[in-house]
Amino acid sequence: MIKVKEAVIVEGKYDKIKLANFIDGLIITTDGFGIFKDREKQILIRHLAQTRGILILTDSDGAGFVIRNFLKGTVPPDKIKNAYIPDIFGKEKRKSQPSKEGKLGVEGISEEILCRAIANSGAECELDTIKKSTGDITKADLFAYGLTGTPHSSHNRDILKKAMHLPEKLTSNALLDILNCTMTKSEFERLCKETFGKENDNA
Repeated sequence: MIKVKEAVIVEGKYDKIKLANFIDGLIITTDGFGIFKDREKQILIRHLAQTRGILILTDSDGAGFVIRNFLKGTVPPDKIKNAYIPDIFGKEKRKSQPSKEGKLGVEGISEEILCRAIANSGAECELDTIKKSTGDITKADLFAYGLTGTPHSSHNRDILKKAMHLPEKLTSNALLDILNCTMTKSEFERLCKETFGKENDNA
């Protein structure tokens, strides 16, 4: 079991059941888009954010990012940790058909990948693989490696996200947060050199 300090926010009851198998902590469901109109649950989540912080773990499809962005708009950013699952295509066993985008949701992802996603979020939990955010990697570093500010930046970010097993819909700011939670600046530089073979996409 992994003890997680933050309240973990997921979309549905099957996600909660999946996480409850290996997480020792509070797990709250948004009931999908139901959170948009559920004032009481919004108040609860804001209270939890203030008292213990929240860890958002939604699906990697468009709907999951809509819910994630809604929560990010209602809670102070310093009270939020974000865990992202990679884009894995398939169908959950209980479903007759895959989702609209064909991607597995949290309930269909392996415990190993979910644990890695939680570790990468920088959440406060008892997990040896967690690396605390240092903030050493900056937007200037993203620019230096062609990840922002060039005509090919979006494509380069997609390549890097795929190499890191991150969802394609991840924004450049969210990518920067993940980088700072999972690696040092030297590790980032090594990853970029291995991935792109050069320091600057324009070089």
